This record gives sequence, structure tokens and C-alpha cells, in this order.
Amino acid sequence: MKNIFFTILFLFAFFVTNAQRIETNFNNNWNFILEDNSSFSKENIDDSSWKNLNVPHDWSFEKGVRKGGDQGQGGGYHDGGIGWYRKYFNVKKESLSKITYINFDGVYMNSEVWINGNHLGKRPYGYISFRYDISKYLKEGKNTIAVRVDNSLEPSARWYHPCGIYAPVKLIEVNPIHFKPNSIFIKTPSISDKKAIVTIDAEITNIKKRLKYDVKLFSPSGKQINKNCDKLKTTTPFVELEVKNPKLWSPETPNVYKAVTQILDGKKVIDEIETTFGFKTVKWETKTGFWLNGENVKLKGVCEHWEGGPVGGAWTKPMLRWKLQSLKDMGINAIRPSHNPTPPMFYDICDEIGLLVMDEIFDGWHKKAPQDYGKQAFDEWWQRDVTEWITRDRNHPSIFVWSLGNETHSPIGPELVKFGKKLDPTRLFTSGAGNPEDMDITGVNGGSETKSFIEGRTFEKPFISTEAPHTWQTRGYYRTQTWWRDNELPGTYELPNLTEKEIFFYEGINPKNWRNRKQSFNSSYDNATVRVSARKYWEVVRDHPWHSGNFRWTGFDYYGEAGLVHGGLPFNLFMGGALDVAGFKKDLFYFYQSQWTTEPMIHMLPHWTHPRMKKGTVIPVWVYSNADEVELFLNGKSLGKDKPGTVWNEMQCEWMVPYQEGKLEAVAYIDGKEVKRTSFSTSKQPSKLKTSLQKLPAEGSFEASYIITSESLDANDNLYPYGENKVYYNILGDVNKMSMENGNPIDPTSRTKSDFRALFFGKSRLFLREQPNAKKASIITGAILGDKALYTSNKISIEAKQFNVIGKSSFSNLEILYTINGDNPETNGKVYKGAFEIKGNTTVKAIVKQNGKIVLTMEETFGKNEGLFWGDEHSKDMWIGRGVNISAEDGILKGSATASRAARRFKGSGFVDFNGKEGSVEFYQENDGEEGDYSIRFRYMHNNKGELHPMKLYVNDEYIRTLEFKATGGWEKSWRFVPTIIRLKAGANSIRLQTTGKSGPFLDELFID
Repeated sequence: MKNIFFTILFLFAFFVTNAQRIETNFNNNWNFILEDNSSFSKENIDDSSWKNLNVPHDWSFEKGVRKGGDQGQGGGYHDGGIGWYRKYFNVKKESLSKITYINFDGVYMNSEVWINGNHLGKRPYGYISFRYDISKYLKEGKNTIAVRVDNSLEPSARWYHPCGIYAPVKLIEVNPIHFKPNSIFIKTPSISDKKAIVTIDAEITNIKKRLKYDVKLFSPSGKQINKNCDKLKTTTPFVELEVKNPKLWSPETPNVYKAVTQILDGKKVIDEIETTFGFKTVKWETKTGFWLNGENVKLKGVCEHWEGGPVGGAWTKPMLRWKLQSLKDMGINAIRPSHNPTPPMFYDICDEIGLLVMDEIFDGWHKKAPQDYGKQAFDEWWQRDVTEWITRDRNHPSIFVWSLGNETHSPIGPELVKFGKKLDPTRLFTSGAGNPEDMDITGVNGGSETKSFIEGRTFEKPFISTEAPHTWQTRGYYRTQTWWRDNELPGTYELPNLTEKEIFFYEGINPKNWRNRKQSFNSSYDNATVRVSARKYWEVVRDHPWHSGNFRWTGFDYYGEAGLVHGGLPFNLFMGGALDVAGFKKDLFYFYQSQWTTEPMIHMLPHWTHPRMKKGTVIPVWVYSNADEVELFLNGKSLGKDKPGTVWNEMQCEWMVPYQEGKLEAVAYIDGKEVKRTSFSTSKQPSKLKTSLQKLPAEGSFEASYIITSESLDANDNLYPYGENKVYYNILGDVNKMSMENGNPIDPTSRTKSDFRALFFGKSRLFLREQPNAKKASIITGAILGDKALYTSNKISIEAKQFNVIGKSSFSNLEILYTINGDNPETNGKVYKGAFEIKGNTTVKAIVKQNGKIVLTMEETFGKNEGLFWGDEHSKDMWIGRGVNISAEDGILKGSATASRAARRFKGSGFVDFNGKEGSVEFYQENDGEEGDYSIRFRYMHNNKGELHPMKLYVNDEYIRTLEFKATGGWEKSWRFVPTIIRLKAGANSIRLQTTGKSGPFLDELFID
């Protein structure tokens, strides 16, 4: 097979502020309303009753989860809607002779902008930056900007999307002669150890006589290393400079240089842009994969939705740096922003900390979600959006390849590639399993996980796994039996059970109340998956030279796609991350760290608190470590040593340990010397609340952010791993709440409006954003602590504390009053002096007072059936052998189709009733494998004897056949099935049943066998 060989040499650039180019932070002091009225665009209206806020802002996240939410299961049951923003700003007389741009880094979606009542334009795509020249509409003194954001058509994405101005905004004032936006393009036609050639393209609005074009280059230490100054003869100047002994950019050495480009009139600077850049070489080979700076490198990456993590879409730069650094700490060297561009600050951080970026522009080129960009605007807008995307991002050294789409196929593919290469000829193009024949690099998503794909495929192009593996973990939850999302599929690698029978029997929901078999939590042993474990897939990537690397799905858990793996409400998020949505590290994080980092580390699982487990039950104890060997101790007695292996199921050190209470400790050795140790001790009931504060320093146009972490401890300071008591917060001073998050996929509590969030497996977090010009802020936290089920103990403790966040203040003492009989603690409360005992089914109420004022009002109910469900080995028997089922009432209902419960023996929360008229039901199914034929069944019921209630079956909007539904013998409880076979493509699929001429039967579920 002929080798395909590519070499790319390139740099990056981004703009910064200077005296001639005035960039004003436009993030603060917006007025917002979630209504729609054409008068809101006018220059002068009374908006004093609107909410005042600072962007980034995401009203969908702010509103929270709602059963029937506009975005559906894909969007985690969040809403859409139409919202308006208004802001007032002053303009000086001398600015009226300048050019002024208003620049938005991200508004989702269909945004329209007015200045002083003048309409500037519309931008449909929610994941692209844009700007308007507002110069001719400005006036001296007060000016008004109004922004309408239209998310009335939903679902507009296949996962959760933000609503509103979710990214930074700035005002840019320049002279009439200036560098056009996104016009600077820095390339390097050659790089060697001794020298590199740098070329700089630019475009200027216009020129006049006597102007000069000046370019200076600076080293990473700030030393000037070269310069060039010539007469400005053209509006598209070109400069070539030499850099001696260039320091290369890589994930390990993210060396950043700087270029300063100036337009000069004599000594006067007309315009100036500072551009940071870096040098690197990239090479792709079919047989040996990816090469960076002359070294063969495995891409160790993650996919990451912009919305992955605790704040929806409203990321500040400090929070975003925390997110990306957390992933970097796991050992990744690459990231794929899926499936859309991000605001520019994302790439700036990747440049600085050293993360390679597969920059992706679209999820689909045509409709995938019912009302997405592909349907609403792609045909008209894709060229403008691709132009903005590439010209904006093409100078970042972190970006090493362009991705044009995700799981999409269309004849437009070659045109997209051709158009993109005109804008950037220095990089190659790929896609996530879309039009591979047209791409430079073959990208494959979940289909790359199969044994047959890995062992039987040959390539004519370089290959990268753009989305694999797909595995799931719920932090703190363990099972020894393997769980397959769609039951075990053909062509999978083996993934044996860890014990003959299951030994763990707790669940978030009683299995009798599950809507389908997917509503279990997912085990943290790396044994819950579609078709491959994380360990096996890393072995595959590592040991196949042609395999350039992988981007696992995902880095962080994210909101939405709640029905895909987890069966729908009460699940509202996707648990495929190595970190949960609160940013707590899962056991999976440490597996990757053991394989991808060199700093000595050790991590042990599971915890060692199993109060309902029979003594002597054999538990698989795993230790992830990059040391030479690990020794395990139980209550001081050595259980022997084990060495981390290179074969997938030996990558963890493992012992089978009979359970007994006490201390479990692991010690790591390198060259026979101890380098790390970790331990668990069996915990009693929670009686303390540990609170810690992490400050994320201010940067860019953003003030600092803060992360407050709460953990439940027992009297001996051991983490209680089942902690689920509510933590209450009173936020005082100059900070705003961004989110409360615990990682629990079924917690319905508002993340933004409530004053509490429950612990989830012992942990929870509060995220705060500092206000502009903040002086002081503090937090009062409180909790009523104890075992929710009163199984380990019936002792209850109450705790309340106050601590500083900003500045230093002395606080008055806190007084706690409580009741256990339902009385109001304010009038009948007893002063809390220490732990007390209660009986089952008791609600403890408490208030916390300071200087006679109530600062917290708390409540917690305890009893046998409270908290986690505790079962036995037969609790899930009713779900054995059942395939994938999708509830009809969760589909997209049109026409007369409505959800109903007016029958018996239906599955899930109801069924679909056509009410004697016509309509349709559309199901969504994600196929992570290759295209193929699938057997499906529709569960239905009707009692119209002799009538067949024909319905047309469409797959991905293509008519397949007409199905006939014979009478089942009743309208009350006699359900039957209609089977058929359909062909599902790789990735997203829609399956629609539509009436034809008469009403349809009751439809309950779609089964995919």
C-alpha cells in the first residue's frame, strides 16, 4: 500500500489591546428579559424592571431542568425561548471620527443586534463569533445596544446548548486606516534547529502616502529578535523574517513568541496589533501515524462539549482554564471541541498550557436535530461561518487539524474541503466519521471500537479515532458485573465479569421504578460500555503504529443526551466523562493518569465502607499507578505486591480481598523505594462537613471565580462515601452564584435558584463569580448530617460555619435551633448543643441565626426508605435479557399525537394516543457502531377489530415501508409487537412512524433488539 505523507509547518496569532486600538470590556451591566416584543429594539424604552446581569449568561441553564423542557432528552430537558439584552454606553465626540466594532464571541442562536434602534444584522449560528461596524450609528453621549436571541425552534442541537450571550463581548475602536478583523495570517514555510522563516500576511482597510508598515518579533522571554519596517505600498502587505534557533511549541513545551505589527504615519502609530505565536512541525503517515516536531506521538485526547462541566455554556476564562487544566492534569495532550468552534479564549488557553486542538466547525451539514443549524441556516450561511472560523483560529499553534463535521455525509463534503484549504493551506482536513473519502485524514467515531475494525482494517490515508472509547462511570458507584449499553454486540473485545455474582446492591432509583433497563448508574470499575473498555482501547491505540491516537467521549460529563445511555428522566445528563459535571475526578481519570503521566501517582478503588455487605465477601481491589509495583495492606497486614502490566486487564494492580472493616492502604514503589501511598478507612455515619475554597485568579476581561467544595466526614475525618445530606448556602457580599453541582445525574434540584445542593456520594460544590470591584464576600454553610436511612446509626449532627471568600472580616457567632416533631424551629426550636438520636421517618428542621437574624433554614428527612435504594442480588431480575427500549412519549410528537397514561401495563411514564386523528412519533437512536441492519419492534395496542391502522415508517426521513397494526384485543392492557428490520447509519438516526389516512394505535415503546 502506498504511503501518504504530509508535512505542515505553521504558527498562530491572536489580537491584544494597545493604545491605538482601544478594546473595551463589554461584559458587564446588561439588562435582560425572557420575553419577546419588537419594541425592545428601540433606542429608548423603560427596561428598569429587567434583570441586570453580567455576561457570559445562559438563561437555559439558569431556568433549569423541566419535565417537557423544550430541548428534550438531548438537551437534558432544558428550555429554549426568546430573550432580549440591552446595554447603555457613552461615546466621546472624538470617537465619532473613528471606526467602532461591536464583537461577540458567542451568542446562541439566531441573534439580531440593534444600535440606537438601527438594525445591524442577524447571525443564525450559535457557535461562531461575529462583529458589526457600528460607527455610523453612534452619537456623542448615551448610546443603546439591543440584542434579540431566538431559540424558539427546539431542539436545535443533539445535546444541551446554552441560550443567550454565553461568551465575552467587547467594543473595538480603531482609526479609519486599520488592520481588518482576522486578516493577519502567520505561516512558516521552513523550520529547522538553527532557523525558521516567518511570513506574515495582513490586510489593511486603505492606505495613503507616507505610511509605513513595521513588524517586530519577540522571543518567549520578551527579547526583540528581528524587525522589518518598509513603506506601505499595498493594502495587503507581506513580510518575511528569520528567527534563529527557534524554540518549538509542543504540549510539553508550549513556547510562545510575539509579533507586533504597526501602521505608522511618521512616528505616530495608526494601528497596532500584538500577536503571540509559536513554531511546530506536523507530519502524518499512513503506517506510523502522527508526528510532532520530528517525534512519533500518540494523540491522547478527549472530546469535550463547550457545555461539559458545571456552568452550562456560561464559562468565564478563569473557570475555563480550571476545566482545561484539569484535563491536562489527567495526561491528555489533545482535545476535540465537539462539535463546534468555541470562543477564542479556549484556544488561547490551549496555546498557553499545551493542548493540541482538533478544531471542529459543525455537527452536521444538514438536519440532525429537528431544528438545528443544519436545517435552519447551513445552506445560506456555511461559507460565512467557515470563513470566520478559519480566519479567526488559523494562527493558533494548538490547532493541528481542521474537522469539518461529525457523523454526517453529503455531496457537499468536497466543496467544504476545497473552500477551507483556500483559507488555510497549511493544515489538513478531517471529520468525525463524515465523508472520509474526501478528507485528508480518516476520522472514525464509535465504529473504531470494534475488534473487527481494529484487526481487519487497512487504510490508504492516515487514521485517527475521533470519538472512542465510549465508557461510563458514576463517581462512587461500583458493580462487578459487566454492563453493555445495547447488550453485548458482535465483534466486541472480551470484558469478563469481575466476580461470579454481583456483590454491590445499591442504586439511585429502585429498579421497580426504572423506565427502562438503562436507568442504572454505571460502574466505576471500567466495566460499563458500548463495546470496549477504556483499558483495552488504550492498549489498541498504543500498540498499533498506524493508529494516530484517540479522543475519548468525553472529558467532563455534560448536560443532555440523557435518554441515549441513561434512559431519560429523572436522568438529565450524560456520564461519559473522566470527570463529573462538578469537576470531581472519577476513578477513570486516574487510570488515564497512570498511563499518560510520569509524575509518581497512586489511586485505589473502591472505597472501604460497605455497611450492608456480609463480612468475608470478596471485593476486587484495584490500584492505578505508574510506579514499578504496589503493595496492599489491610489493617497493617501485607496482602502482597503487584506490578502494573501492559496488557489491558493487567494495567491495574489487583487483589481479591475478603471484606472486613478497618484500614486499606496501598504503597507504591520505584526501584524498591516508596514514592506514594494512599488509604481508606471504614467510615461511620457522617457527623462533620469539610469545606474547602479554591480561588481561580482573574484574567482577561473576567474577575476571579471560586470553587467551594463540601464533603461529609465521620467523627474520625474519614469521608463517608454514601453522603447525601443537603448542604445549604447563604452567599453574602460581592459574589454571584454560578452553579451548585454534585455530579448526581438524577438530582432535580435547581443548580442556580435553590439555596442548597445535596451531597452525592459524599461530595458537592458551589461555584461563584466575583463581581466587578469586589471588596468583601463570605459564605455561611450548614447541613443536618446523618445516615439518611438510619442504617449505620440514628445519631444526627448539625453544623453551620461562616468563612471569608474575599477580604477578611470577623463574624458573629452562629446559633442553631432545631426540632424533630415537625414544629417550626423559629418558635419551638431547641438550641443545638451536640449530636442527638432520632427514630425512623423523622424530619429534622433547623434554623441558623446570627445577631438574631435567620441566615439559614434547613430540613432533612431520615428513615428506612430515604436516600439510596438498597436491594439484593434479585432487585434487577425483571430487566435481565431486555434490549434497548425507547419510550414513545419521549419522542417528538406531532399532529394529534399526545402523551397519555389512560391505560394499564404501559412501560415508562406513559404512551402515545393519536386521539382518533392523524399524527406522528419520531424516535432518536444513536448508533455508535458501523452502518448495519437492526431488528426493531413497536409495542402497541388497539381494539378496532378488522382494522390495521397502517403507519408509514421513515428512517432518517427516508420512507422505508408501511407497517400494519392488527387488533390486540383491548384498549386497556393488551399490548403486542410489530417487528421489522431497518438499516441504521453510523451516528445519529431518526425513526418516525406517521399515520396515513386514519388514526394510529396506542404506541408504547420502540425496542431495538
